[in-house]
Amino acid sequence: MINIVLLEPQIPQNTGNIARTCAATGARLHLVRPMGFTPDDKKLKRAGLDYWHLLDITYYDSTSDFFEKNAGEMYFFSTKGEKIYSDISYPDGCYLVFGREDRGINERLLEANYDRCVRIPMLNDESARSLNLSNSVAIAVYEVLRQHGFENLKTEGSLTGRDEPEIL
Repeated sequence: MINIVLLEPQIPQNTGNIARTCAATGARLHLVRPMGFTPDDKKLKRAGLDYWHLLDITYYDSTSDFFEKNAGEMYFFSTKGEKIYSDISYPDGCYLVFGREDRGINERLLEANYDRCVRIPMLNDESARSLNLSNSVAIAVYEVLRQHGFENLKTEGSLTGRDEPEIL
């Protein structure tokens, strides 16, 4: 089991995409208020498509509320981290923590957990500030899943034999 934690997400489409990733991979989603949208936001629901029934989701009133109710190995994804995300061995049940789209994770929280701050490498150019939140979560989730052999996931596909009509 993987736990995805979004601290104060602001963009409903990002959170909807992340919810779909969590649903399709069996990851648990933790959403920490305040958020820039409500749980019934149409953009949030649309981005998550028809995967909501597969999602294990919990809401928290604040960052302190989340930390009071959860314990375990936590990894904080930030452009300020020194370790590369793929160099970490993630235990089962770990928490992958992500910050707001516009500010990231609070620096006091990063300082208190700096030994568990990780980054996704990017272009060495100050104008490339960060990756999209939903893309970052997908990268992180699939690294953890890869390390655990994609346990409980369908790893083979097959052709259906039903092609669309040829368009000339």
